[in-house]
Amino acid sequence: MPNVSHEIERNCDILLIMNSDEIRTKFLNFFEKRGHKVLPSASLIPENDPSVLFTTAGMQPLVPYLLGSPHPLGKRLVNIQKCVRTQDIDEVGDNTHDTFFEMMGNWSLGDYFKEDAIKWSYELLSSKEEGFGLDPNRLYITVFEGDENAIQDTHSAEIWKSLGIAENQIYFMPAKSNWWSAGESGPCGPDTEMFYDITEEGLNLKSKEEFQKADADQKVVEIWNDVFMEYEKKDGKVIGKLLEHNVDTGAGLERLSTVLQNKNNIFETDLFAPIMAKIHELSKEKKVESISNSLRSRRIVADHVRTAVFMIADGVQPSNTERGYILRRLLRRAVRFADLLKMESFSLSKISDAVVEKYGNTYPEVRNERVKIKSTIDIEEEKFRETLKQGLKEFEKGTDAFTLFSTYGFPLELTMELAKEKGITVDEVKFYEEFKKHQDLSRTSTSGMFKGGLANTNPETVKLHTAHHLLLSALQEVLGSDVKQRGSNITEERLRMDFSFPRKVTAEELTKVEEIVNSRIGAGSPVVRREMTRVEAETLGAEMEFGAKYPDVVSIYFIEDSDGNAISKEFCGGPHVTNTSELGKFKIQKEEAVSAGVRRIKATLE
Repeated sequence: MPNVSHEIERNCDILLIMNSDEIRTKFLNFFEKRGHKVLPSASLIPENDPSVLFTTAGMQPLVPYLLGSPHPLGKRLVNIQKCVRTQDIDEVGDNTHDTFFEMMGNWSLGDYFKEDAIKWSYELLSSKEEGFGLDPNRLYITVFEGDENAIQDTHSAEIWKSLGIAENQIYFMPAKSNWWSAGESGPCGPDTEMFYDITEEGLNLKSKEEFQKADADQKVVEIWNDVFMEYEKKDGKVIGKLLEHNVDTGAGLERLSTVLQNKNNIFETDLFAPIMAKIHELSKEKKVESISNSLRSRRIVADHVRTAVFMIADGVQPSNTERGYILRRLLRRAVRFADLLKMESFSLSKISDAVVEKYGNTYPEVRNERVKIKSTIDIEEEKFRETLKQGLKEFEKGTDAFTLFSTYGFPLELTMELAKEKGITVDEVKFYEEFKKHQDLSRTSTSGMFKGGLANTNPETVKLHTAHHLLLSALQEVLGSDVKQRGSNITEERLRMDFSFPRKVTAEELTKVEEIVNSRIGAGSPVVRREMTRVEAETLGAEMEFGAKYPDVVSIYFIEDSDGNAISKEFCGGPHVTNTSELGKFKIQKEEAVSAGVRRIKATLE
C-alpha cells in the first residue's frame, strides 16, 4: 500500500484510507497532543505475572500503576502493545480472529475519566483532520446495563448522546459484554464499546436485536473499548468504589485497519497482505475459491507464522511445556495446513521473511533476530516431520492422545483435528490427567491458563518478588557478573528464576548463594524506589528485564546496605517490601537446566 493516504468513495461517504504505519502514528500523535507520554511496547513475555504465559492485553505491563504505584512518566500514557491470545485459536481463519495482535491504548491513572475518555475516542474515530474520519452514522455503541453490583451506566450513554450519537445507536448490555474485572479481587468497572458497520450498503440499525444479529454475522466489528475502573472487587463481590479512578482503553490495530482500509477481514489489510502473497506464491494449490478449506488454511498459516516470529524474537523456543508448547503448537499446526496447501517442506521460514520485512522497522527486535527466527522454524519443522510419519501410524493404531503428545510430539489439538476427520472421540480428561503427572505446573492455553488480568499481589508474593532481586544479585556475586535473568515466575508459594549460565551450579555454590541472600535479609536493608532517566539507569548498571523496552524515564528499585551502597538495582515496576527484614528465611529448593546456556532455580521463604 502506498505511503500517502488517499480517499475513495463508498456509499456517498468519504472514507480516509491509511496504512497501518499511518494508523499507529496518528493514534500516538493524537494522544501525545493531549498530554499523554508514549510508552514502548513491552515484551510478549510478562514480568512476574503467573496468571498468563504471554502479554494478552495492553494493561498487563501497567499492572503496578493501576494498583496505585506512581508511574515515572505521569498520569497520562499511550502505547501500542504486542499481545498474544490463543483461546480462540479454533476461530482463526474467519474474518476477525488472530493469535498475535497490536493493542493501541490510552491510559488515565487517577486523572481524567468518562467525559474526556469518550470524547477523545469519538474525536479520534470521526475527525477527518486529527483522526480516522469514520462516518458517525455507521458507529454503534454499547454500555453497561447495570446489575446487583453496579447501577446502569447512563452517564456514558448521555455523554455519547451529547456528542451526536443517536439514541437508537446506543445499546445497554449485560456484564458479560460490558464489565471488566481484574479477577476475583481487584479493580473493576463498566466499559463502553464502539462498533463499526463494515458493510458496503450500510445497515442503518435501529434496535438492540438488529445490532446483536449484525455483530454475530460480523457485519459490525468492535474497534474500541473504554474501561472505567471505578469499583473494587473482593472474593468475587463488588464491595464499593475505588478512591482513585483509572481509564484503560483498547483499540485493536488489525480490526481498525480492516475498517480504515475498506476491507471485510483482517487478512486483506496491509498487515497481512505481503504474508498472504508469499503464501500464494509458495502454494501449489492455487484455486482458492474452489477448495472449501483452502482460504482458511492460508489464513491459519499466515496467522501462526506471524505469531511465531514475534514469540521467537522475544526469546521463546519450542518445547513441550508452557510458552514453548504454545509456540510448538502454532508451528506444527502451520506445517499441517501448509501441507494441505501443497507447499514444499520448509516453506514456513520463507514466509517468516515476509513477516520480518513487514514488521522489522516498527519492531527492530524482529529484524535483529531474523536468523534465529528462520533457523528455529526450520528446526522445529524438521523435528515435526521426523515424528509425523511414525505418529500418524500410531494414531491409525488407536494410540492414546497423551502418548502421541509425549512420545511423538503431537499437540493435543492436532490429534483432535485428525480424530474429528475420522469421527473419533478423544478422551481429553485422561489426557490432562496424564499431562499433569508429566509436568508440574505445566500451563497451556487449552487448560485455561490464558485468563488475562493482574498478577497476584498478596503479601507472600510481594516478599518473594523482593527476594528475587536478592537472588539475582547473589548469583552474580557467586557465579560472575555475566549471569543475567532470562525469565521469572513468582507465586505466593515460590519464586522461579531462569538465568544465563553455561553449566550446572554446584551444591557448594548454591549454599553460598543462600547464605548471601539470608545475610542480606538479616541485615534489614531498605528497599528504595527511585525515578531516573533510562540512560542514567543504564549507566548505573541497573539490571534490565530480558527483551524489554523501556521509556525515557524509568522506575528503579534499589536494595542498599547500611552504608548506602547498592546491593541490588533493577528496572522494575514493583511491588516490593520496604525492608528485607520482612522476608523470612530464604531456601533454594531446586536447580536445573532449562535449555542450552540457561539454568533455573526454584526457591521459597520460610
